Amino acid sequence: MKKGLEVYTSDELGAARITIACLVLLPFALNNIRKVESAKWKYLVACGLIGNLFPAFLFAYAETRLASGLAGVLNSLTSLFTLLIGAIFFRQRITSLRLVGILIGIMGTTVLILGGSEKENSDNAYFGLYVVLATIMYGGSLNIIKFRLQGIPALTMASLALFSVGPVAFTYLCSTSFFHKLTSASGGLEALAYIGVLAILSTAIGLILYSKLIHLTTTLFASSSTYLMPIVALLWGLLDGEQIHLIHYAGMAIILAGVFIVNRNK
Repeated sequence: MKKGLEVYTSDELGAARITIACLVLLPFALNNIRKVESAKWKYLVACGLIGNLFPAFLFAYAETRLASGLAGVLNSLTSLFTLLIGAIFFRQRITSLRLVGILIGIMGTTVLILGGSEKENSDNAYFGLYVVLATIMYGGSLNIIKFRLQGIPALTMASLALFSVGPVAFTYLCSTSFFHKLTSASGGLEALAYIGVLAILSTAIGLILYSKLIHLTTTLFASSSTYLMPIVALLWGLLDGEQIHLIHYAGMAIILAGVFIVNRNK
């Protein structure tokens, strides 16, 4: 995202990401479009919207002012929101220990967003909330996949979810200056290559693997992959010259402690 934003705007990046991911899985979507019962389509569209389209725009917009490492850490809140949404809308049991973990995670998020210099405080407090909103949507999507789309193969589910929002993303992309920048802006092709890697690995293939994991296990176990995201995102951020302050490490530790407590309780 960070490399793609060097040339394209956040909305162009978000739309291009979904468009490319949709095109990659389009053959599978067309092959399976008639194999899914009509009652399931509203849930597939919901997953396409809150699990892919909206988060793609929210993350890209947040990345314009938020360090990649910090965005990755905030993404670990997916586990907490998966539990909350499961309890509220899908009658999943929530224990007192898990509730403690949620509160700890929220506290860590507050520390992380408000940490750093005065300038960073104003930036992160505002743009970090876009990532938090995206993780809430991820939590909803995870529960929908588990409890409303069970039985649909992961490849079919992922391809059709992206197929349901791909045309919307492409239509919006055509209304922007994306294609003009692609042919005339310096570094346009290179930035597109970064977006392509993001779309293919993190969106298309990532959604297939994530859906398979959800079907095989529980939503909470699947969302535990967010344990690794802060580490990977932070390392990439440091390699790219981003600065992480001591207060940010404290926020990361608190968030991960909360996520650990939530997932440890059976």
